[in-house]
Amino acid sequence: MRQPARKPKTTARGTRSTGPRRFARRLRRRARAARGRLGAGSAAGQFGPLRIGPLRIGPVRLGTARKSPWLRRAALAAALLCVAFLPYPTTAGQVVASPATCRNGCHAEQNMQRWSIALPGSWNVLPGLSGTVPASGLAYAAAGHGIVALGSGMTVYIYAENSGRSLWQDTLSGFPANAEIVSVRVWPGEVTVGVSSSGHRTEVILSDATRSETGEFSSDLYGGAVAGSAKYTVIVGTTAVISYDNATGHVLWQRTTGPLTQRWQSDGRYLYVSESAAGYLGSSPVTALRRIDTVTGVEQQVVATEPLGSPTLYGTSPFTGTLTAAFGGVVLFSSASGVTAYSGETGAVLWSMPGVVPAGADPRQGRFYLARGSELVAVSPQNGRIRAVIPAAGLYSVRDGIALGLDQGANGDAWGYYVAGQRITMTAPGLGWPHYFADLSGIGGSADPGSDLVVIAACGQAGPAITPSPSAPATSSDTASPSDTASPSDTSASASPTPPGSSASASSSASPSPSPSPAIQPCQKPELVALSL
Repeated sequence: MRQPARKPKTTARGTRSTGPRRFARRLRRRARAARGRLGAGSAAGQFGPLRIGPLRIGPVRLGTARKSPWLRRAALAAALLCVAFLPYPTTAGQVVASPATCRNGCHAEQNMQRWSIALPGSWNVLPGLSGTVPASGLAYAAAGHGIVALGSGMTVYIYAENSGRSLWQDTLSGFPANAEIVSVRVWPGEVTVGVSSSGHRTEVILSDATRSETGEFSSDLYGGAVAGSAKYTVIVGTTAVISYDNATGHVLWQRTTGPLTQRWQSDGRYLYVSESAAGYLGSSPVTALRRIDTVTGVEQQVVATEPLGSPTLYGTSPFTGTLTAAFGGVVLFSSASGVTAYSGETGAVLWSMPGVVPAGADPRQGRFYLARGSELVAVSPQNGRIRAVIPAAGLYSVRDGIALGLDQGANGDAWGYYVAGQRITMTAPGLGWPHYFADLSGIGGSADPGSDLVVIAACGQAGPAITPSPSAPATSSDTASPSDTASPSDTSASASPTPPGSSASASSSASPSPSPSPAIQPCQKPELVALSL
């Protein structure tokens, strides 16, 4: 028997609707009530955020959605719409499988470029790691203590580190025609410039206060300034380490290192110099280290001491390998089997690791970086504990846990790789033919050791290629320099002075049949670019 239709209930406001109209009216009332509670709850701090992946969408409460399947479905639909249409902040590490390249595929939200200025003089672009280089001669740079110093030709240019504004410049004079700048290093209150001529090196001192030359001191060809200030400069010479008074040129202190050139490494205030019977070029073992305080000149002899219980008698063994790095009071010796870490104060063996070579340090996080095949291994200096392992291709210096990556070529990109998170977090696209400046000592170069600033050369616009005539002499830009050929993981403080004949330019000796000179592509818009890591 068919039941009679139920009559709508009557209230003071009128007849209630049934069916869809009733549900829609109820939904609107509950939505208004939920908005009112959301505002009050947000002010009182009662409600937590809604998270959709990495998104955090405000303090939200869905009101009585838990009581109604229709409201739950509506909330789910709203969440899906947010995911589909809102800008979803994906990390570049999800776009690129490894940090070996960006190739315009990295879309990190943070732009790491700080400033860019026009480079003086004529520059060319070369393929590979050479990138943007001077048309003649080489270029060196150093950043720190509020300034960026660039040496190109025989002129040194000084810029403000925070803005790139040109401060002053100085053209070095009084040198032979074959003289060239081989290093630029920055210290508090001064800039030191190494000038090489006929197998001899002179260290030129430039005062940042007077903006002029204040002295010239003889140096070892693979030495130069290892410490400095507005008052003094410490120079590694052929047979001694000498501290000079900048104002008078008088010797403040001198420590003899022997008749032969020795390997050395700088670790902030302290300089470590090897003691080897055959000197720098020999294969004799290092029997001891000289640890010299560059401020006071106090010298300490450090001998290698094996741990108790080892087959070698305690305190009688030489160091294993050659001195290649120093950081955080720890010195690294490299051999064919790997590296061994010693205390720079006591000579005690701290740890060893096979199959690796030093590849730099992160002074802000206190990490050594070691290259192992195609990987870069971050370790603690005191115990060798591995902190991170990342792909090494394309990576340069590391500052505060962020590694600089560079893509070569006309569409070069710079990118910051977050070591701990294993992803790219910042980029600077469109830096054609990037060039990272390196100093073989590890003291100078592109990266400021005390901040997150890195400077590189780039070409904003390249001109048409020019093919030189067969009789035209090759310019120095046609042969690779140490800074041009340094691989990303080699541009570090672990690089010690290189013996004569081992640079890439030595491989450019004349062949029996001359090959045609490669085309030269001039850069019409050379730039010095500052990046923040």
